[in-house]
Amino acid sequence: MTGNYDAVAQPTPERFKLRRLIASKAVVLSFALTGVLLACGCGPDSAKRQPAAPPAVAVTTQVVQPVSLPNTSEYLATLKSRSSATVNPQVEGWIFKIYVKSGQRVSAGAPLMEIDPRVQQATVQSQEAARNAQAATLANAESQYKRAQSLYSSGIISKQDFDTIKATYDTAVAQEKALDAQLQQQQVQLRYYNVTAPTGGIVGDIPVHVGDRVTNTTLLTTVDEPGALEAYIYVPVEHSRDLRRGESVDLLDQLGKVVAHSTIFFVSPQVDDATQTVLAKAAISNPGDKLRNLEMTNARITWGVSKGLVVPVLAVSRINGQFFVFVAEPGPHGPVARQRQIQVGDIVGNDYVALSGINPGDHVVTSGFQFLVDGAALKETVSNAPAAPASH
Repeated sequence: MTGNYDAVAQPTPERFKLRRLIASKAVVLSFALTGVLLACGCGPDSAKRQPAAPPAVAVTTQVVQPVSLPNTSEYLATLKSRSSATVNPQVEGWIFKIYVKSGQRVSAGAPLMEIDPRVQQATVQSQEAARNAQAATLANAESQYKRAQSLYSSGIISKQDFDTIKATYDTAVAQEKALDAQLQQQQVQLRYYNVTAPTGGIVGDIPVHVGDRVTNTTLLTTVDEPGALEAYIYVPVEHSRDLRRGESVDLLDQLGKVVAHSTIFFVSPQVDDATQTVLAKAAISNPGDKLRNLEMTNARITWGVSKGLVVPVLAVSRINGQFFVFVAEPGPHGPVARQRQIQVGDIVGNDYVALSGINPGDHVVTSGFQFLVDGAALKETVSNAPAAPASH
């Protein structure tokens, strides 16, 4: 076995040549692999390369500039026609006839309705009969008085008899005058049973019906003349010291849109004890009759104007009850996004009043900010050119 081991351990010249050939091919393969790695960029220089930066986000910005901000307050107001009449009966009774309908236009003096006049008509007829009877009595007393004058002048009757006849005549005259006055009063009362329009205009709601009993406090209807109105504005007493004639007033609809503009022409010198408010009035021209009598609306009083900053409502995000905006700030390679917390006040038009967190000249991102993160590169388009600083 030893002889066989030696034979295997001692390489022959053929095996030595084979090993050299394998070693040389391995070296060549190693160099080839190194070249491939270098060609692929996997060599030592590849560690120095950085990943490509994300592309800039295209946004639109608006330059923050001082603007005029009105100091306003809103209050409830009631509109009242400057030529409106409330119709109440002047007598008691039952509704006998109704001549008009709601919404009908009438002229001054036109009949509206009638209250049953039959009892009053009988009273007038009775007064007329009494007056006619007294007229006959007066005619007889006058005849006796004229005859007594002639007889007294002739000395036929005494002075006492003449005075008695004259007193009877004077009493008859006085009684006739009293009955005339009573008759006239009852005739005037009879006219009140015919309810007429106190002014021209449009008939309002008619809450009564034929057969209803009415009194002097019953509302029969209203007659309103379309056109000019007055806004009755009730201002809390704590703001009453600021009320002045000439203050600007805007009437607003339910969406906050201005529907009429005016100024205050009257401020009450007294405070309403029940509501602790002060009444102010403003005349409303009401072209086109868009506003109606007794309509309730909001009235915005402008106390003054000051300078301030605003940001668009659509540019503001609310996170956990806080308000934020993105501002484009200069960066080493162009503008970058910076998120800022701001404090906002009232909404004026389509803008928030910025109380803090924003400075004049800042570029607030108004569109394209939905996917922004702090520090993101921006491709900015400014929507408004900066203006000269506002004077205070």
